[in-house]
Amino acid sequence: MMEQLVNFIIRPPRAEYNPQHDLLEEEFKLKGRSFHRKDIEIKNGRGLLLKCSHYVPRHFPEGAPLPCVIYCHGNSGCRTDAREAALILLPSNVTVFTLDFSGSGLSEGEYVSLGWNEKEDLKTVVNYLRSEGNVSRIGLWGRSMGAVTSLLYGVEDPSIAGMVLDSPFSNLMELMLELVDTYKFPLPKFTVKFAIQHMRRVIKKKACFDISDLDTIKVATSSFVPALFGHGVADDFIHPHHSDRIYDSYMGDKNIIKFEGDHNSPRPQFFMDSLTIFFHNVLKPPESVQEDNFNPTMHDYFDVDNWEAINDFENNHSSIIIPSLEPTTRSTEDVVNHVHQRTPMSRTDAPSDVSNEKKPHGLRKNQNSPNCDASSSQMINHEQSSSGSPGLFSIDCTSDMPSNFEDEERMLMEAILMSLKDSTITQKAPDETSSSEFSKASTSQNSHSSTSSSNFSELPIIDSSSKSTSDPTQQVD
Repeated sequence: MMEQLVNFIIRPPRAEYNPQHDLLEEEFKLKGRSFHRKDIEIKNGRGLLLKCSHYVPRHFPEGAPLPCVIYCHGNSGCRTDAREAALILLPSNVTVFTLDFSGSGLSEGEYVSLGWNEKEDLKTVVNYLRSEGNVSRIGLWGRSMGAVTSLLYGVEDPSIAGMVLDSPFSNLMELMLELVDTYKFPLPKFTVKFAIQHMRRVIKKKACFDISDLDTIKVATSSFVPALFGHGVADDFIHPHHSDRIYDSYMGDKNIIKFEGDHNSPRPQFFMDSLTIFFHNVLKPPESVQEDNFNPTMHDYFDVDNWEAINDFENNHSSIIIPSLEPTTRSTEDVVNHVHQRTPMSRTDAPSDVSNEKKPHGLRKNQNSPNCDASSSQMINHEQSSSGSPGLFSIDCTSDMPSNFEDEERMLMEAILMSLKDSTITQKAPDETSSSEFSKASTSQNSHSSTSSSNFSELPIIDSSSKSTSDPTQQVD
């Protein structure tokens, strides 16, 4: 079980896909305009190769470069998850860049780090885009791990124009404690704290990061990039109070939208409309310019090579163009749904009974584990917010965490003895019990215990749990 939980953090199921079939086509038309997918390979600071794609117009508007949104996927995701972002943003003259983070998808690397090393991958991508000279402002759109990655990077680069943060966690250690309770992992309560401490040590040795450093609440107190938060009200994986706590601590311009759905649900149209308006306001893209051969009877989207229409043909042409200022339309929603049906978005789920033993993609035969840098900070903050967000177990501090095997054994024995002491007291009958009977009860109880294992003011704060909205399609996220 311990290995299973460690794998859940640093080696979740790895997305497998075929770029030729699962990404948007290399050449395609959308709302009467031609677009191109440019596949790129970039090396990060640790020398690992990152597989990336940049969706851009075939013909750039004259004059200035275009703004770009970098899509950051979740812990079991990959760059295929950015197809929806591309279909929504490209018509507004916003290009979309996406990547497989190191340890994910087809990129090199053995482990993920839920944002810690991924923020360095994101830094590499931002530097690449700025060196190319074809990008003006840069925005970030992250989901789950990708949202945490965006938060961690945004505080280091205030030139980022804006961030959409979908379902981030506030503190990784608290999240791990919640998951133990939510998914009923067979761990005795008195061993949970020790188990988390042991996992911290194992993860630091394997993946070279300290889980106690992943505290986005502390990051939020120093971040001033405009941010739009989003969270599903039925998310039982990363509970909505995580976004609430980050939002409350966030220092920059901010807004938060709650919507029906869980961690993996497709996002409703009104949320997509809201983030489209948000990105338009912070990125300030140029007005759309329709192409010379534009025909208003064309259908909405098709692959240029195969002429395979997603919507029905009308007079063997394509559909009308939508002005860039308009929110996403129903026709775009249909295109997104079709793409999801062809290849569903990645899911983040609790670990199953079978541990993930698959060999990671992209590992070189002579590739050694990267050198582990010392933990950069002790960022964990275990105080509850003023809203009283729930916490199953508290961790007093990180100074008592074991540094060697002897400390681990000592702490485990202390935890067991404390549990046995508590259970002995509770087992004592209210009437006078003989010493022999009490001894037998204590022995039985001991045996049982030892064997247990400012740019978007037009977006109001929305909580759709109390207000009906159009139902999202039931696609797998």
